[in-house]
This record gives sequence, structure tokens and C-alpha cells, in this order.
Amino acid sequence: MDRSGGRARHSGDLIASLSGRNPARNLHSDVLWELGLAIVSGRYAEGEILPPDSELLDRFGVSRTVLREALKTLAAKGLIEARARIGTRVLPRNRWNLFDADVLAWFFELGPEVSFLRSLAEVRIGIEIEAAALAAERCGPDVAAALMGCVEQMASSETPADFARHDLEFHRLVAEGSGNPFMASISALVEMALTAAFTISSPVNDPAALAVTVGVHRRIAEAIGHGDAHAARLAMRDAIAQGFDRAAGRMEKNG
Repeated sequence: MDRSGGRARHSGDLIASLSGRNPARNLHSDVLWELGLAIVSGRYAEGEILPPDSELLDRFGVSRTVLREALKTLAAKGLIEARARIGTRVLPRNRWNLFDADVLAWFFELGPEVSFLRSLAEVRIGIEIEAAALAAERCGPDVAAALMGCVEQMASSETPADFARHDLEFHRLVAEGSGNPFMASISALVEMALTAAFTISSPVNDPAALAVTVGVHRRIAEAIGHGDAHAARLAMRDAIAQGFDRAAGRMEKNG
């Protein structure tokens, strides 16, 4: 089987590790990853017909069942569409499920650009600031206390990975505290945005940046604990903007 996706799996494993998931590693997931990455990267362009099954079976060295399951999964993510007597066509990007964890990971694996991070930040601002406001209005003292606990763990983190895990948990708690199930459904997007930002530039490596990041998250937790929806909105917006600015600044400096 073609193992060119070995490096690609690193990003998916990193995201899963930070979020506490244990990704299954099997033939289906390997084929899915390599084909998905090939589509997102443009190696199989929008509107292009994928190679016939016989060619893909030879390339990956898997059974027809494994290949078909991988193709069905890609179709469910909106990347491809199979049509009789035509073949399997790559769909336009506006049909792709960009909230899907795998699709986001494939974009990340290609090397996130500033425009990609900006788009993630814009979506997060559009959703997470309202999640914070709703949490301030609806959640109880237990959630507020758990948020403050995450802040303290962020402050004492010694590695970027530890900080990222606590930050992810903080944002998951905010989404859950909103009482709106749709807020929690964007967890994959939040995980991707935070993982991308921390991979590029973690505040743990910069005491000043760490103090700023911990401080703004403390403001969120305090606003939610005090039931102040307006302050929660402002603090969440600042947190997202600061994360984007830090990562974008590092990318521009290194570019």
C-alpha cells in the first residue's frame, strides 16, 4: 500500500491527541486519509473524475469493500459524488463539509495559510462569542468553577501540548454551558483553530504572551461566573483575536 500519507497522519493524530481522542488506525482510515488529502490539496481537482476502482485498488492494495467504504465516507463529507456510467467526481469546494474534523485536518496538513486561520477565527467569533454570552446567562456555578480551573491549569502549563489541552477543554465547557447543542457541534472547528495556532506559536514559550492569554480567558470565566453576557462576549472576541494575531504574526515573521 502507498504510504505517502504517513506524514499526513501526523496532523490528524496531533489533533486527536490534544482533544483526548484515540484515532483508529486501519486500512479504511489510511485510504480515507490519503484520498481526502489528495482532493483537498488539488491533486484531484474540483470536477475531476477519480481514477477507476481497479486503479485505486492496485494503488492501495486493499479490498474492494475497504475502498468502497472510504469512498462512501468521502461522499458523506461532501467531497465526491458517484454517478452511474460517469464515475466518481470531485465536487466543488462549496459542497465540502468544512466543519468536518477530517476535512479541517487535511487543510491543516497542507500548511495553514494566514487566510485559512483568519477564516477560522471569523467563524469562531461569529459563534463562540454568543456561546460565551449564553453560558453567562444559563450555566450554573459548577461550570463557572470548572472554567476557572482550566484557567489555572493553563497558567501552570509547562508544555505547549498541556496548555492546548486545557484551552480546548475551556472552550468545550463554554459551548456546553451555553445549553445550545449546535454550539457544541463546532468543536472540531475550534480544535483545528486552536491546534493550528498552538502548532505555529504557543504562548507557553513566551511569558508575556502566556500572561495575556491566561488573562483574557480569566476574564471570560469571571464574566460567565458573574452572569455578565456583554463582558463574556467582549472577552471571548478578544481571546479569539489574540490567538489569531499571535499565529499570523509568527507566520509573517517566518515567511
